[in-house]
Amino acid sequence: MHIAVIGAGKWGQALNHAFLQKNEVVISSRQPKEIANFVSMEEALASEYLVMAIPAQHVRGWMEAHFVDRGQKILVAAKGIETSTGAFLNEVYGDFVPSERLAFISGPSFAAEVMQSLPTALVISSTNSALAQKYADALPDFIKGYVSDDVIGAEVGGAYKNVIAIAGGVCDGLGLGNNARAALISRGLVEMTRFGEAFGAKSETFLSLGGAGDLFLTASSTLSRNYRVGLGLAEGKKTETILQELGEVAEGVPTASALYKIAMEREIYLPIAREVYAMINEGKDPQESVRDLLS
Repeated sequence: MHIAVIGAGKWGQALNHAFLQKNEVVISSRQPKEIANFVSMEEALASEYLVMAIPAQHVRGWMEAHFVDRGQKILVAAKGIETSTGAFLNEVYGDFVPSERLAFISGPSFAAEVMQSLPTALVISSTNSALAQKYADALPDFIKGYVSDDVIGAEVGGAYKNVIAIAGGVCDGLGLGNNARAALISRGLVEMTRFGEAFGAKSETFLSLGGAGDLFLTASSTLSRNYRVGLGLAEGKKTETILQELGEVAEGVPTASALYKIAMEREIYLPIAREVYAMINEGKDPQESVRDLLS
């Protein structure tokens, strides 16, 4: 396959490394990077198969400014919900490309470990099963690829786990113990499933790699940017300070706002997401959030 990775952050570079094992791959981003196969954006967008590693909140603006539809197939590698509209990424990309040319990658996968070619398992989700299989087959030998038709489930799992990961960081930062973290993650899985089912996702998706698998990984490791946001909140730092120190995009921060807005509009009970939103946007004391969750 001739593949172009758009976005040269850590995840984009990891996917570039992975797909290079079996395919002809180029990579491009807004800022030039010292990467052997880096090319201009114009050259990258001429590829038939694209891997879009652009942060969720920047997708619409980037597509409006740069994308020209030449029939390309797109694998979406970002995870999140557009805060301004509450739209899922399949809806955002769907404004530019028909759904049968869209696929979504999810599952437990830290970029640093993919860069080391460590064993990983991922899910490619699409309404077009042939396209999902095409991208799955292009994965390297160290990545086991599964396919699914539950795009909404994949999207919700990928976005929601980042919010629960912030809560996981708060939990560990406050020194609440293993019992508390296990309770938080398991209840987070219930909450994620409830939210997904409200949008027609399949419940079994949330027990798969893209749901429970990604959640367990992200909510319990300092390799997770969102988990580190939670650690900062537990230390009493302001959100702006944490993000400045992080120096990277933490999708759980804007996603918490999107979930809170959707929950209010649709009357969906999301207690953990609500508390994460309050800590991030209202400066709520993490200890108070813990007490409210326990009550």
